[in-house]
Amino acid sequence: MSQFSAVEEAELQSLLRQLLKSIEERISGAPSIECAEEILLHLEETDKNFHNYAFVKYLRLYVENSLGAVIEEETESCARREGHSVGSSQDTLVHAVTRKTRESGEYKQMMQTLKNTMMVVVESLINKFEEDQLRKDEMNREIHHEQLNSHYHDNCSDSDSSFNQSYAFIKQEQLQVLAEKLDPSRPKEVRWEALQMLGCAPPSDVLSCESWSTLRRNLSATLADPNPDLSDKVLRFFAKTFSSSTLNVTREIYTTLAKSLESEFLSHKLKLPAGSGGIDVTRQDIARLLKQMRLINDFQKEVTAFWIRHPEKYMEEIIESTFSLLSLPSGQALGSQGPERALEPMHLMALLDIKATWFKKWMHGYYSRTVVFRLLESRYKYLIVAALEQCLWHYESLDTVSDETADVIHSIEHQHISIAQRTVYSTKELDYAHFLHSLCVLGRLLMYTSGRKLFPIKVQQRKDPVNLSDLVVILINIMYQHPKSPYSDSSHADTLSPTSLVMDVLRTLADRTECAVECLYQTPVIEALLAPIFTLLSGKQAKLSSTETTLTHIADILARIATTDRGLSLFLYERNLVLDEGEGSSLSAACVIVQFTQKLLAKELPVLQGGESTPGMSTAFIFVCRQMYNTCEGLQVLRPYGLHQVIAAAWKKTISLSERVPTPVPGAVPGTSSQELNDIAVWEEALLDNLLNFAATPKGLLLLQQTGALNECVSYMFSRFTKKLQVSRCEKFGYGVMVTQVASTAPGVLALHSSGFVQAIVVELWSVLECGREDVRVVHPKPTSMEPIDRSCLKLFLSLVNLVSSSHAVGELLGCQPLPNKSEYNLREIPTSITDLIDRLIAVNSDVKIHSLFNYEQSHTFGLRLLNVMCCNLDSFLLLESQYNISDTLMQCQKDNIIDPSAGEGDFIIDGLSVERNHILVRISAIGGPSERRLPPRALQKGSEPYPWPLFSSYPLPKSYIPDLPKITQSQSDSAISVFLTSWKDVEKDGTWMDTCRKEYCKAMNTKSNIVSGNVVADLLEQVVLHLSTLPSKRFFPPADYKAMESGLKTRSLSCVDQLGIQASLRYGRSLKLLRERSEQDLTLLMKHCQEFLCQQRAKLKSTLYSLQEDYPGHDWFASTVFLIMAGDMERALHLLLHLSTLLTSAFLWPARIHKSVHLPLEIAQSGIYPVYSCTAHYVDMLLKAEVPLVFSAFRMSGFTSSQMCLQWLGQCFWNYLDWPEICYYVSTCVVMGPDYQVYMCVSVLKHLQQDILQHTHTQDLQVFLKEEPITGFKVSNYLDYMESLEHSYRTVVLTDMKNVSQRIH
Repeated sequence: MSQFSAVEEAELQSLLRQLLKSIEERISGAPSIECAEEILLHLEETDKNFHNYAFVKYLRLYVENSLGAVIEEETESCARREGHSVGSSQDTLVHAVTRKTRESGEYKQMMQTLKNTMMVVVESLINKFEEDQLRKDEMNREIHHEQLNSHYHDNCSDSDSSFNQSYAFIKQEQLQVLAEKLDPSRPKEVRWEALQMLGCAPPSDVLSCESWSTLRRNLSATLADPNPDLSDKVLRFFAKTFSSSTLNVTREIYTTLAKSLESEFLSHKLKLPAGSGGIDVTRQDIARLLKQMRLINDFQKEVTAFWIRHPEKYMEEIIESTFSLLSLPSGQALGSQGPERALEPMHLMALLDIKATWFKKWMHGYYSRTVVFRLLESRYKYLIVAALEQCLWHYESLDTVSDETADVIHSIEHQHISIAQRTVYSTKELDYAHFLHSLCVLGRLLMYTSGRKLFPIKVQQRKDPVNLSDLVVILINIMYQHPKSPYSDSSHADTLSPTSLVMDVLRTLADRTECAVECLYQTPVIEALLAPIFTLLSGKQAKLSSTETTLTHIADILARIATTDRGLSLFLYERNLVLDEGEGSSLSAACVIVQFTQKLLAKELPVLQGGESTPGMSTAFIFVCRQMYNTCEGLQVLRPYGLHQVIAAAWKKTISLSERVPTPVPGAVPGTSSQELNDIAVWEEALLDNLLNFAATPKGLLLLQQTGALNECVSYMFSRFTKKLQVSRCEKFGYGVMVTQVASTAPGVLALHSSGFVQAIVVELWSVLECGREDVRVVHPKPTSMEPIDRSCLKLFLSLVNLVSSSHAVGELLGCQPLPNKSEYNLREIPTSITDLIDRLIAVNSDVKIHSLFNYEQSHTFGLRLLNVMCCNLDSFLLLESQYNISDTLMQCQKDNIIDPSAGEGDFIIDGLSVERNHILVRISAIGGPSERRLPPRALQKGSEPYPWPLFSSYPLPKSYIPDLPKITQSQSDSAISVFLTSWKDVEKDGTWMDTCRKEYCKAMNTKSNIVSGNVVADLLEQVVLHLSTLPSKRFFPPADYKAMESGLKTRSLSCVDQLGIQASLRYGRSLKLLRERSEQDLTLLMKHCQEFLCQQRAKLKSTLYSLQEDYPGHDWFASTVFLIMAGDMERALHLLLHLSTLLTSAFLWPARIHKSVHLPLEIAQSGIYPVYSCTAHYVDMLLKAEVPLVFSAFRMSGFTSSQMCLQWLGQCFWNYLDWPEICYYVSTCVVMGPDYQVYMCVSVLKHLQQDILQHTHTQDLQVFLKEEPITGFKVSNYLDYMESLEHSYRTVVLTDMKNVSQRIH
């Protein structure tokens, strides 16, 4: 192909133009010509459409036509050449052909032709572009000339037209001439021409010229010129400067504009006509001011993005010039009766930026906020005073002009500053806009410490200065009196109503601790919030413009206050907030709120019978109460009101309403709309949700169980739990704590099982543990876990631990449930219950079970770890052992791990599973505290002997796991206690003996705690219990009239659990060297006596709970403890237990004594929830929050509860957790000092473990640590003083509630 024809050149020119248009954005965005060239050179690499451009396709075709024959010839030549090899990358066939082609004459001719043609094409394009540009410039000049002749007026002050303008260099002499031409005395045409030239000059040159002061003065004068052409031209110059200059330049322009506006307001003093008159934005003077103020406001909102990069003095000048402008006084009081008032800059600012966005942005950053506060405090406090006076004036005028105010609100909410839509604003509308602007400014000030320090403020309308509480009360009253809009236009949100803005302020204050303390947690504020509620409770009509809406807003703020500890304390214990005129006594805020909520639910408020009491409002107030009753201290105050019963009654009524809805019949007229049905469903869910939150505390869970709605609440919780929904807007954590709390009790775990919660956890665990990610493992191989429990399973492991932590839960889930032990397991068969999980992961006693696991070692290790945690609870272990023979299964697995089974106890194969099994076998075989047994580690050690602990496959336990404990000897302290006990005679008749005994006991404990020797503790307990049981005032239960027949005892048989418990107790007693040879028969006889005695005091109940089917479901660890204290003397132990059964202490120290007791109300006995949980554990939670808040928070964060751990400790009398002396001190302290010391003991233990608890909360294994590890280093004597201090603070509350154990719960 030789030369291009004219047609081809024209086509090539058209294709090139298309290409340039396609990549115009890339080229125009290049900062330099060199960059544009780079973009073109690398276009093929960066543009995915490169080969689709018509120009590229044309060139490709041209190259193929020109060089196709040459390429084919060279290819054939290279292929025929003998000895051709492809030894290196430079000698390949492609490179060889390419090199030959580029050296050919055809290639050189093609390139020369293409180059010449492209030069012609490009030159032609340039010529056409220049012609088009000249034509465009000529057209612009003609249009501009027409604009000058017609005095074109532009009503927009935006800086849009300042873009795409070029700057021209200008000399200082020219700027001097321009400054002179801008003198107000010069003709309009001269000044216009000067402004035109000034617009082409760089702003930095203009500001740096010597004549800037003159130029600035003349520009300011031109801004105020009545001719809109001139003032708008200056404004455009300023707008262009703002958009394209540095802060140093824009700061000068901004201050010039602000000073000009300030001078104009001072000189002209525009008036606001009284009455319905106002301002017309089409008036030239108003339009000019409005445009200038708009430019200022636009700059205010944008400058915060970059002023931090410049010196602070620049920012300070901008802020100060703004405050100077806005603080111009009107000289006339608000609401004055004069004919006219002055128009202030703040009126226009409020009209343009009604929510004070500029001020919010200035206050957002600390850099600017500091300067703002400094200037407000030192020189411009008038701005705050004016804003405060505006709010006061609006508040005081609401009563008289409520209808007019509603119209003003509606018009302002629908305002549009545009000549086409809105041109006139009345004085009332301007004042209302000013009020909203002031409200937003004050609300922003209250958010910051420096802003709150500006108060109190002296204002004209009030004699006393206005402090923070006064201001908040004013805002609340504005919300109360704000008229409800009569307009039903739903197309516009109610964002400009005072109610909405006040609520924004109050919510912000409530969510910030420091703000809430200074502004909301004040008596006047709480009184203002409660005033409408108390008025309605009194049967009077509250002065509220919209009762339902306002009460809902009040409830919102009250709920936010109650969420915090400080606010909750204020509600519960501050009794100077509301005065009950009827009874002449003061009430706490909590009492007022709960009474109002009860009457709302019962529809007993006559003033709200007109349809204003809606489910939404009731839900809001229940939510306030919920923030109180989901805490222990809050429930303590609210419990007497029986709110749980009222909510449950409302829920049952709603259920009956939904059940009455008839089935839809085709053709019949529907009686209930779908919206009404939806409302009923929402109301029902809200009531269930609020009932469920009673389960956040132990006593609250008992109250919930008494309502009969526990199963429905747990099912509702499970539905939200599976969707991973938040508990509420005020809760930081999920349902973990609540699930754990519910799982602590027999009815709770049964409800969890019925809801499908247990099955869901088991199935999810199996899918993670066994199924994994098989479908993507090739692409993303799963890393091999170095931990016994993989991180992906840890959360589910902890959930299972929380679920089976309580022996009551284990009994309900596993009681009378045999293991499947199938002969064959389908690989697709998924466990659905805890029994299945034990069968597949723990009791792996056959090859079938081993082969059914994809990850045998990992899964079996998981099961053994779970078993280890479950066996930490002695009653849970006894149940597992009695039903599944866990120890035999583990022993058999250990035997299978022997290298040479024929040699008997030969060498064991030491692997992860054998080490895990060894640890469990030692744990379940040896009983004792931290120094009374040695638990082997579950990890191998470095060195030549990785596991020095002996493995075993049969009993007895190797001696290396049980230390040889010394026999306890008598000491001087023992003698002192013994002397005291023997020195008093007629103890039963001496009323002061008990007080003296307590003093001597504390003295002995504080001097030397080793009083557990010989029979000292036994003698002490005997005398104390005998003394208290003979005093009618101390006797809580009727005296025992027990006479056991020997024949009856012989026929009574003990359960397998009891027999295993007796064997464990005997092993512990023998290791302590406390028992004799006949101890087994004596302990068995004692257990039979206890069961015979307690059976006579048990109610006949019908229940589906496993724990209520037979006798006490676990072993009587307290009776075993007393037996060991009495050194195996059955007669003394029985005598002590019979007398102790008459005391209140027995209801808490001796769980078997209170099981199904006739001394409990029937509904409590049927609940299966013991007083040690609903009372002791409840107050442990309550005291932890007040005394050891870090531990309380750690439990909340971990999803575990202190109540569940205390239930385990107390249920087994601290066996395996404390050494024997401390267990004796626990029993003696509770008997001598009082049953409430059981609470103080648990708090002291948790306080002792604080550092460990915090550490294991961080490592996410708190529950495992607390259950598996003994309580090392704890001495009762070290914490007795602390317990006495707790008694001094809390005995009135704790002991009083303990004494109510035999009364019906309300």
